[in-house]
Amino acid sequence: MTLLAQFKEMFSEQVEYRELLYQMTLRDLLLRYKQTVMGFGWAVFMPLVNTAVFSVIFTRVAKIETPVPYPLFAFCGFLFWNFFASSLRFSVLSLTSNSNLVTKVYFPREIFPFSAVLVCLVDLAVGSVVLVGMMVYYGVAVTPALLFLPVVLAVLLAFTAGLALLLAMSNLYYRDIKYLFEVAITVWMFATSVVYPVESVGGNLGQLLAMNPMTQLIEACRSVLLYGRLPPAGPFAVTAVLSLFVLFAGWQSFHRAEFTFAENI
Repeated sequence: MTLLAQFKEMFSEQVEYRELLYQMTLRDLLLRYKQTVMGFGWAVFMPLVNTAVFSVIFTRVAKIETPVPYPLFAFCGFLFWNFFASSLRFSVLSLTSNSNLVTKVYFPREIFPFSAVLVCLVDLAVGSVVLVGMMVYYGVAVTPALLFLPVVLAVLLAFTAGLALLLAMSNLYYRDIKYLFEVAITVWMFATSVVYPVESVGGNLGQLLAMNPMTQLIEACRSVLLYGRLPPAGPFAVTAVLSLFVLFAGWQSFHRAEFTFAENI
């Protein structure tokens, strides 16, 4: 079977079980905010708090210059980064926390990490309302570049979903993955242009940080939303190809291994 045929088969299976994916996503969404006072307010609370903290650090202490007002720059970075990090954080545990379902009747187990990503996508949509409000407050105009946002989000989703599949599967076999992940995701955030522009880091380190796919994706989001221009074609194209490769490699590895999941719960 060719690689294209394998991908088509896996995608068709997800379409067939789309109602289950919807129900799992709805269940996880309701469970996450059950018995919380703020509800969906948590989707914007942490980005706002982080923005406030780093605004003090980088505008008053480090005096970092950004193309747009720093609070807007930082909130946009945290909004998309939190989607990525939260998706992976919940995906890591998605199989082990649903062990009673994994060991029962067959359905594509990819549904568990995919539902974790979709729940975080809802959080991203909620947080985007605040981002739009900040754009209006700071007078950021809407430009035709905004039409490219769905492409950027599609690449971000592909990269996130691919890693989510790999992490969920890895944690099933090696339970210490969830602990290593927390360290890695913290380091990764500071290696990404979430709170500072890549241009502020010179030399070889700046070039290395620019190669980080999440830097390219977050900067692409800022470009179409805040700067009114398309992201650089070359780096974004490389990131898009890498993201599709990660998605396919993660999905294929997950699909091949899922028949052994029950015995490793």
